[in-house]
Amino acid sequence: MPHSIAVICGSLRENGLSAKLAKAMCIAAGDRLNCRRLPIGDLGLYDADLDKSPPPVWDEFRDKIAGVDGVLFVTPEYNRGIPGALKNAIDIASRPYGHSAWAKKPAAIVSLSPGALGGFGCNHQLRQCCVFLDMPVMQQPEAYVGGLSDSKFGEDGRITDEALAKLVAGIIHAFADWVDLIHAGRDALAPDSSGSSG
Repeated sequence: MPHSIAVICGSLRENGLSAKLAKAMCIAAGDRLNCRRLPIGDLGLYDADLDKSPPPVWDEFRDKIAGVDGVLFVTPEYNRGIPGALKNAIDIASRPYGHSAWAKKPAAIVSLSPGALGGFGCNHQLRQCCVFLDMPVMQQPEAYVGGLSDSKFGEDGRITDEALAKLVAGIIHAFADWVDLIHAGRDALAPDSSGSSG
């Protein structure tokens, strides 16, 4: 059975470049990953005063993150940093303190821009967050997708640019390998269910 992956887009635009790239990556994954995009626009701003009685939408989002095998972040860069909606979603699912839904989830970060830098600054800020969140992030291949435009996507959601399609396929299949590796390693370290001590 393929691993379940939560796809989190940093942009709230329904049909923006982040959404298009995320969809194309999920298509390219084929049957290796079961990808599902989780919306973050309706979460409201994180407020610690609400921790004792959180909004139902927070609990639902936290439960969805907790229930997946990995997380794929696909995001633009806003002002050389993480988009506010994405940072807010990260904060919400990291609470209550000591019960982060992100912990131990293997992740990949794909940043993008119409320009040449490909969201480099956001990519590395997000990596810093993932270190604290205890998320093992795929290191290679690095994924800074520059020069992105609507013209590189077909009506079926697939990428029409050959070089970009090859790049995206390489990234998503490397991520599938990464998720497999992390979970296989944990399975190997898990106590023997038979009770044998070896």
